[in-house]
Amino acid sequence: MNSYQTSNGYLLLFRGTDWHMQLSPEEIQRVMGEWGSWFQGLNEVGKLSAASPLENEGAVVSGKSRSVADGPFAEAKESIGGFFLLKVETMEEALEIAKKCPALPYGITVEVRPVAPACPASRMVDDVSEAAHAMA
Repeated sequence: MNSYQTSNGYLLLFRGTDWHMQLSPEEIQRVMGEWGSWFQGLNEVGKLSAASPLENEGAVVSGKSRSVADGPFAEAKESIGGFFLLKVETMEEALEIAKKCPALPYGITVEVRPVAPACPASRMVDDVSEAAHAMA
């Protein structure tokens, strides 16, 4: 695993929108209480920049014609249900936070991604341009 560092933070993507389907209302309430405490704790120590759940419905824009279709089309277990944008410096710290997600035992997965300083395609163009200048 990379020990990637970024000053731009890390994004936690919560995948799985049906994790609660086999739980009783009391169990859901307990897990959501744990989630709220986890969220509040991260916020209180200044490690949370933004966070939000996402609705299950939306739209997908694609292709040269920019066609719009109802979506997302991912299966419930792969669908993104929400996100946290963390203010942490290392992947290891972001992973430790992700491991504390209260819904992990119920089927949710947490994808951890570093926030890039610029679009990778833009960085590639800059790298090629710098290489061309160095050769000139």
